[in-house]
Amino acid sequence: MPLDVLTPVAPRRRRRRYRTGRVLLVLLVVLAAAGAGLWFGRHEATTSRHPSLLLQPKPKPPPAQKASHRHPTEQPPARLLYGSPLLAGHHVHVRAPAAILVDADTGRVLWAERPHQRRKIASLTKIMTATLALREVPWQSRITVARSVTRVPLVREGLRSGEHVKAWKLFYALLLFSGNDDANQLAIASAGSVRAFLRQMNDEARRLGLRDTHYTSPSGIRDRGNYSTPWDLAALTRYAFRNPRFGRLVRTKEIHVRWAAPTNSKIYVNNNFLLHLYTGANGVKTGYTHESGWCLVASATKHGRRLIAVVLDSPNMYADARRILNLGFSRR
Repeated sequence: MPLDVLTPVAPRRRRRRYRTGRVLLVLLVVLAAAGAGLWFGRHEATTSRHPSLLLQPKPKPPPAQKASHRHPTEQPPARLLYGSPLLAGHHVHVRAPAAILVDADTGRVLWAERPHQRRKIASLTKIMTATLALREVPWQSRITVARSVTRVPLVREGLRSGEHVKAWKLFYALLLFSGNDDANQLAIASAGSVRAFLRQMNDEARRLGLRDTHYTSPSGIRDRGNYSTPWDLAALTRYAFRNPRFGRLVRTKEIHVRWAAPTNSKIYVNNNFLLHLYTGANGVKTGYTHESGWCLVASATKHGRRLIAVVLDSPNMYADARRILNLGFSRR
């Protein structure tokens, strides 16, 4: 083969080898740098952290808080009544052996006569029944009347076993007509049984600081072991007024409600005639048994002030209530 044909080939091959070698060298340098960077990054991550991070222990997660299932209204309230009678030196003729007058807005005791004397309270018991039931029983819920409530003695509106009644109707019957069957039915709807509801009533009395109060029935039909004092009843009523629905119920003078056939309709008239006799009267509840005598928790509002009066075992409870309310409103 002629020499002039072979001579140009050798330089081209040398150039190709040179280029290939350069590429390989560059690849080796890149791989080496990448490996060094990886090692250096790990080394920095494990040994070259900021001193403050190395010296401080890992923060502990905050302790898990236990969820509370208690209703906000179940939190123990502040002292409901306080102070010695502000108007103690003012004479007022009251025939009730035990009575009290308090400022409903502040809890200040204005006047008192044996305020801590334990006495039978009859249907004033229903103030506590309403307070608890309003918390537990939805206003518009439908309640099936239990057979046992139809056998409650004395005053009852005549609920029929198995009939379906809206809860709000039972509340009006409880506080206006003072039905004992309504009290037992709301107790069952609230706690599942009368016995369980009685436990709740007495637990609530202790929680509210009513040290001289005890309940043996939701209605007050049983006098034995069922008692309270003017002080405790005024404190309970002041607490009950924190629920606006309670206030609307006890100031209602009369209400007409529809009822299922064959009754069709009922009229509940408030037994508290002070609503008609005293200007500004807006509650609360009457009570009577042979042992308790005539009892009344009354409230009235004048000049932007609401007062609560309690008279127990009074021969004339309305006259007594008027006298001590007048005393309170005459002193600003």
